[in-house]
Amino acid sequence: MTSRPRLLGLATVVPPYRLNQSDVVARAERLFDRGASEIERMMAVYDNAGIDSRYSCVPLEWYEQPHGWAEKNRLFLTHAVDLLERATADALAKTGLEAADIDGIVAVSTTGIATPSLDALLMERMGFRRDVWRLPVFGLGCAGGVLGLARAAAMAQAAPGQKVLYVVVELCALTFRRSDQSKSNIIATALFGDGAAAAIVGCEGNGPEMAAWGEHCWPHSLDIMGWQVTDDGLGVIFSRNIPSLVRCDLRAAAESFLGRHGLGFADIGGFVCHPGGAKVIEALEEAFGLAPGAMNHGRDVLREFGNMSAATIMFVLQRTLAAAADGRKLLSALGPGFTAGFLVLEAA
Repeated sequence: MTSRPRLLGLATVVPPYRLNQSDVVARAERLFDRGASEIERMMAVYDNAGIDSRYSCVPLEWYEQPHGWAEKNRLFLTHAVDLLERATADALAKTGLEAADIDGIVAVSTTGIATPSLDALLMERMGFRRDVWRLPVFGLGCAGGVLGLARAAAMAQAAPGQKVLYVVVELCALTFRRSDQSKSNIIATALFGDGAAAAIVGCEGNGPEMAAWGEHCWPHSLDIMGWQVTDDGLGVIFSRNIPSLVRCDLRAAAESFLGRHGLGFADIGGFVCHPGGAKVIEALEEAFGLAPGAMNHGRDVLREFGNMSAATIMFVLQRTLAAAADGRKLLSALGPGFTAGFLVLEAA
């Protein structure tokens, strides 16, 4: 029987600047060039986001001035590697491992461009062996949190005696664009925050098992979510139909995934989902047949940290495991493509 990969250790970190939603609202009222009636309607987006605070790698005053794509990406490279170094050090300490014990690195991000890749940059900071194999993953958006962990699991399963470091960092707040008055950009300013996580995966050791993983990409859905590259950075693409798509289509995709692994919804004891936003959480509860308010860990993470894209699911998972480590859980996240990522985590 093939050994199953395990989640041996998990750590999450945030940058130093805490942004209170009330302060963000006050800035947004000044920065967006709209009439009084439109501003009033716009503020409802912030009130309904379900967020009290978020974290940013730059102070709130930074957003007052225009910034180009080149400057934003330089900031991304600096702060992303700093956060990954902190998260990796914490994850290694939790597992009693050293950087030299790591055999492979999977690095996930979609909020900046890194060539050399983030994993190579991280190697220059820490004592990794020079023969580690590396997999940088770009473009999966929020779904990258689950699918990146799945890639690390698959790599660990292919080499049962080895340890894989999975890192994810998203600096979503850097994507703010003053010149963009679109509803999608306004929603992004109400939701996005910065964060990072690191996990150690291996088939030898203690921790919940990763029993199955997979994904589903819907046809004719490329315009649902993503980025458009502009002179002043990455412009967010959000479809207003995302909550409806979750409510109507996600359950069938999840059932198909579980069925391929001999499982059904009755076999799942808990759901660990990327929260997205307040309306998305409500749609997730409906799709999975849960009572309203059941996804309390997702709501708590969203309220305290905002939407950190791919990194968010690791914050939700950390809280879920701290509260109830046993049982079988289904992880899920949605991203550009339009794609759903799934992973089954089992703990005795």
